[in-house]
Amino acid sequence: MSARTPEAEPLLTPAEVATMFRVDPKTVTRWAKAGKLTSIRTLGGHRRYRETEVRALLAGIPQQRSE
Repeated sequence: MSARTPEAEPLLTPAEVATMFRVDPKTVTRWAKAGKLTSIRTLGGHRRYRETEVRALLAGIPQQRSE
């Protein structure tokens, strides 16, 4: 899959994020709905997450929103 964003930043699937945090993919979706993670929607309606934001959350580094 070739995901392109303006910054050409790598994007992760909910399953990939869930594996990193050792949680269920549905938990990752709940985090996105709660605003803990920013999700990007594909043309097919699937969620993708910015790798840098996910790694920062994993490391416990607070992120400022640029939206």
